[in-house]
Amino acid sequence: MQSTQEGEAPHIFTPEYYARLRDLEATSWWNEAMRDIAGVLLKRARLADAGAMLDAGCGSGQTISWFLDQHPRWNAFGVDVATDGLQVARRGLLPVCCASTLRLPLADDSVDVVLSLDVLQHLPLEGGDAIAVTEFFRVMRRGGTLLIRTNAQSFPRTPEDKEFSFRKYQPKDLRRRLSVAGFDILTLGRCNALLGLAEIPRELAAARKLGGGYHGVLAEPHRDFGIVHKLKRGWLELEGRALAAGLSLPLGRTLFALCRKR
Repeated sequence: MQSTQEGEAPHIFTPEYYARLRDLEATSWWNEAMRDIAGVLLKRARLADAGAMLDAGCGSGQTISWFLDQHPRWNAFGVDVATDGLQVARRGLLPVCCASTLRLPLADDSVDVVLSLDVLQHLPLEGGDAIAVTEFFRVMRRGGTLLIRTNAQSFPRTPEDKEFSFRKYQPKDLRRRLSVAGFDILTLGRCNALLGLAEIPRELAAARKLGGGYHGVLAEPHRDFGIVHKLKRGWLELEGRALAAGLSLPLGRTLFALCRKR
């Protein structure tokens, strides 16, 4: 097991990497705000009172728990290739299995909603994202809803990283991927514009130290739920509401796409 020195990002797909993700999901204003934005967008989709949801790339299962809190009459389950995250989900009695988004173990037309959050950017660079989006379309019933969150290309520009299969998207590139797969796009755009500027010094420092490419999850957990935490979360939610209303932000380090199967 690789140890992580203070101030360094754990290597992707290691136990330390998933431990940091779990801490951030439980404590950070960014993760709370991302769930707020997902909730705003799903309201626009007008989901039925009951159905089946797949979390494609579920990690430790916190998105499944969040979704079921919002939609208690739904069935929700998840798949992931990382056993460290799945072990945590199973301890929480969540229905998950070890499988890849490139080959989902589901029948055609079997789910109503697919959520895939921070997954596309980590799929194989030679068409992995296109395969996954095609799989989402295959398993989804007609009229079903797809919600994707992924990284947006921004400053400093991050090149594709072949070692860690990492990419960032321009909005037009993600739009093309989804349209080719057959999805109608209801909303696609950037958020995390203003507060994302604070990430620039940290990423520049990592690039100077480690070179270009993927540097892992640089944010560190802080258990502070004071006024600054609330203000940051509230601001990001406002950006999400603007996105849901059709306002296209020119900047932003996070991309959301809300789609429907034709």
